[in-house]
Amino acid sequence: MSEPGDRYGHLRPVPSTPPAPAVSGSEALEPEPATGGTPGLTPPRTRTHSGRFITDVAVELGYLTRERVDQAIDEARVAGRSPEALMVDQGVLSADQLSRAVAERYGLDHVDLNVFHVDMGAANLVSVQTARRFHAVPVSYVDSETLLVAMADPANVLAVDDMKMMTGLNCRVAVAAEVDIEGLISRLNSLESAVSEAISEDEEEAAIGGADVTELRESADDAPVIKLVYSILGQAVNEGASDVHFEIEEKDMRVRFRVDGVLTEAARVPRRMVAGVISRVKIMSELDIAEKRIPQDGRVAVNVNDRRIDLRVVTVPTERGEGATIRILDKTEALRTLDELGFSGDARRRFTEAYTQPYGAVLVTGPTGSGKSTTLYSALAELNDVDKNIITIEDPVEYQLPGINQMGVNRKAGLDFATGLRSILRADPDVIMVGEVRDPETARIAIEAALTGHMVLTTLHTNDAPSAVTRLAKMGIESFLTASAVDCVVAQRLARTLCTDCKRRTVLEQAVLEEAGFRVGTDIEAWDPVGCARCGGTGYRGRAGLFSVMRMSEQLKDLTVAGAPQAELTRLAREEGMQTLREDGLAKVKEGVTSIAEVARVAV
Repeated sequence: MSEPGDRYGHLRPVPSTPPAPAVSGSEALEPEPATGGTPGLTPPRTRTHSGRFITDVAVELGYLTRERVDQAIDEARVAGRSPEALMVDQGVLSADQLSRAVAERYGLDHVDLNVFHVDMGAANLVSVQTARRFHAVPVSYVDSETLLVAMADPANVLAVDDMKMMTGLNCRVAVAAEVDIEGLISRLNSLESAVSEAISEDEEEAAIGGADVTELRESADDAPVIKLVYSILGQAVNEGASDVHFEIEEKDMRVRFRVDGVLTEAARVPRRMVAGVISRVKIMSELDIAEKRIPQDGRVAVNVNDRRIDLRVVTVPTERGEGATIRILDKTEALRTLDELGFSGDARRRFTEAYTQPYGAVLVTGPTGSGKSTTLYSALAELNDVDKNIITIEDPVEYQLPGINQMGVNRKAGLDFATGLRSILRADPDVIMVGEVRDPETARIAIEAALTGHMVLTTLHTNDAPSAVTRLAKMGIESFLTASAVDCVVAQRLARTLCTDCKRRTVLEQAVLEEAGFRVGTDIEAWDPVGCARCGGTGYRGRAGLFSVMRMSEQLKDLTVAGAPQAELTRLAREEGMQTLREDGLAKVKEGVTSIAEVARVAV
């Protein structure tokens, strides 16, 4: 029989001392400083619970200045949040630095899960649901009777006690960054393991063609298929995906996630399970599983990790078979402030002045998926007050906003944008949001509404702000109406933001920048993406907006009435202070928000 250290040891046994006060209720064993230099495991400077504020510890460790902490405390008091959480959101304090400060405060080890070798056997001693509920995962054996448990909040004594009862082992606590624990949980619940498990449970071969409705429903109700579909959705939500694509190929089905605007392959589903997976998606969204010849649209709400997520489902009949696309509508991602979107400086001032006017039209332009609706939702959230009647018409209503009357387009019932907009005007609105101006009739009604004392917010598909004027003219809107009604046009794109944990400082040479189309007078300091476990190796995590805001000055209105070409409108708008998308992107590159390659990708 092997020795305990050989059998369990990815981590050398370490002598223990009495438990720290923070976890005394769990009878956890606390280690002395590790003597063999276990990679990723860092002992604290002292093994006593200091009782100090985490921000004080962060200052002592050199992560923050006292002035910045005092400023954060004042801001947090107004925002109703903790100062450390606020600074993490602002990028002033990294998630890793916060976890190290927490570990130092409680006198516990810090474990960096990007470096530490995790024993997956230990990690799988608790269920994914338990790990997610407690934000805690066993990561190694200390000895035959003790687990090393990585936790985000070591003050959660009940979590340690429950984990001890579930495993029958003592628990020694180490502090890890919450984002790293979430990443480890996602690995435990990976799609590869879910697909493998589903295949092993589903031994019966079933061809995709020739199945009748009864067989399709039975295959959709198989436990492996249900488990696989929910694993795909759970993984997509955990990775922050906006869309899930089920794409039929010759031998199997490819599943792809769109994360931060970029598609990546997530899994492969064997051919014999394809019919069941697609049927399960259709059953969830109350679609006709027998109809495979035409596209179908559906919608369903699900709970994923205690979060309510709305799913918009579209089936896609192709030559190889029926596929599907699921749009994930996460309300927490949609309802963001203008500051969180990346609006700042003069662009923010111009936009705010426009939509807070009592009447007029504000247009947000850009291609599909550039965040136009999110920007309008942010503006509506700031306008939302008891003394304003706000009505929207959307196709479809993606997010339900409290205090706002929202109407969805229903073409089967004869309700389109134009018809709905006419009805809205009879309902005494103060602010109207039109999801999109697609046709001349909707454009005309929206412009007339702006001229008759309403604030109209809407979107339009153009490449830049001045193009909106010429687009309306092509829709048949007279130039004098456009000049009178439109107060502001915003062009926007979404650029991926650099991962704060792995981005690397660099110098961009003037010649290289000018060759890429960026006009600068000198070399600039910037940041490059690197890639780490926290960002999935991409170097990016999250997205921010690039904005170009054109206010309709008297001179621009005169040019509009005169039918001036787009180039002339652009020239005057630039003279009056309008930044282009690339110029705003370059400013965000200098601030370390994104990279020059990302700006060049999205702002052509």
